[in-house]
Amino acid sequence: MCNLASVSKSGYYKWLSNEDYRRESERQDEQDFQLIEQVFLIKNGKAGAQTVRMILENEQGVIMNLKKIRRLMRKYGLVAKVRQANPYKKMAQATQEHKTCDNLVNREFDQGQPGKVLLTDITYLYYGKGHVAYLSAIKDATTHEILAHYVSTSLKMELVYNTLAHLFERGFEVPPISYFHSDQGFHYTHPAFQKEIKEQGFTQSMSRKGNCWDNAPMESFFGHLKDEVDIKSCQSIKDLKSLINEYVINYNISRYQWTLKKMTPNQYRDHLLAA
Repeated sequence: MCNLASVSKSGYYKWLSNEDYRRESERQDEQDFQLIEQVFLIKNGKAGAQTVRMILENEQGVIMNLKKIRRLMRKYGLVAKVRQANPYKKMAQATQEHKTCDNLVNREFDQGQPGKVLLTDITYLYYGKGHVAYLSAIKDATTHEILAHYVSTSLKMELVYNTLAHLFERGFEVPPISYFHSDQGFHYTHPAFQKEIKEQGFTQSMSRKGNCWDNAPMESFFGHLKDEVDIKSCQSIKDLKSLINEYVINYNISRYQWTLKKMTPNQYRDHLLAA
């Protein structure tokens, strides 16, 4: 039988003697998997290994090796749902009097100081039966905190002005050096908006044309939101605003992030300010 199975006799007897170890290892795997599966189900199947590890450590006090989590997720067939890029995202065209700005941030998003680099963008939200709304948001590139957001059924300039107003309503103070970074969309190249940004004390920075990586953290937030929130279930703009507000609050205070030393955005901001 050993010859047929192409194994050595010593290997066969070693396998026999390790039966108790294999049973104990399998039992431990099943126990650890139950913890992983619990987090996975709470997150509606949208939690990867890093997210699972952070939630286990921060909320349940369970420290589990990242490689082990990945192994058990593969072993038991847990695959996190991933979002797909939207190839139909519309981009507004700037008129001749609109001016673009240099990419001063140059993908150096985390500069170690809250408020030094603010990222902003607008995304489409399709809800109900064929309705569309627009979400404008401002994100702190260092802490990942969503500092301000505004949902509207109109793409008029009030969308970005109201977002900016909400930023200062929250008590945001512009540091001596602070970059306001966006893409080259119509709103951000508008002369009146650029004047407002300058008067508030920001230095404006813009991504290169057609290069989403130059504003990747903002795109990432929108992607996670659309992946984790059932936007289409909203039947009114009021319902949509309420859902987005709830998500942003939870994102800031409850979403542990690997690159923030496994803290939430709010925790990481407090950590930097206390340092």
